[in-house]
Amino acid sequence: MQKLYENLLERARSSGLRRTKALEAILTCLADHNRPMTLGDLSSCGHLSKQCDQTTVFRLLQRLSDKGIVRRLGLHERAAYFALLIPGTHRDYLICTECGSIEAIDAPCPVHQLEEEIRQETGFQNLYHELEFFGTCPKCASAQS
Repeated sequence: MQKLYENLLERARSSGLRRTKALEAILTCLADHNRPMTLGDLSSCGHLSKQCDQTTVFRLLQRLSDKGIVRRLGLHERAAYFALLIPGTHRDYLICTECGSIEAIDAPCPVHQLEEEIRQETGFQNLYHELEFFGTCPKCASAQS
């Protein structure tokens, strides 16, 4: 976990972000929880709640997203979730169109082979994809019945 944390800090620094206590707290919280988190989740997480307000957390998350360190997930009209982008790892997600909940898919990604074929045919470097499936979660589906 410490190696992941140090790698994240180095990526942030090399992309032009200053190492601040708020940056450290956001990266620590996302790494420790290892799941997508809302702005509210992150703002109330550990030392971050003592470091800065929700607006500052949101601005920092936007910069981390712009630098490719954090991925913003979710439906536009619902609360956004934020997850770490870690080189060499990949996660796809299920997103409920009713409540906006997000969960990682625990299955092999069906797009990796296609991505490799596209890379070879086009010559694109640093090619990646993001895959999100949308539908109604079991909790919302049962509430609709």
